[in-house]
Amino acid sequence: MKTIAALQALVTANPPVGGPTDAELDAIEVEMPVISAEVELLDAQISVLDRPATALDERRIRRARNRVLAARRDLTNRATADQTDGAA
Repeated sequence: MKTIAALQALVTANPPVGGPTDAELDAIEVEMPVISAEVELLDAQISVLDRPATALDERRIRRARNRVLAARRDLTNRATADQTDGAA
């Protein structure tokens, strides 16, 4: 009888060492407004999954979508400004 087993060397070839780098944490910090806005939108959408949406729910979802768009716009504008160093 042949046994089948995972080869540990292949499964754990490059284990993570020390967690995220400072650069990765900085990138997350820069994107945090977008992440927060998307979580808020997701919460609003989840709240109406099992029931009909009321006018208040629709307004909450619309405002959350607008916050996501605004956060993405700000992040894009910030990235563009960083690439051009503010020169217009």
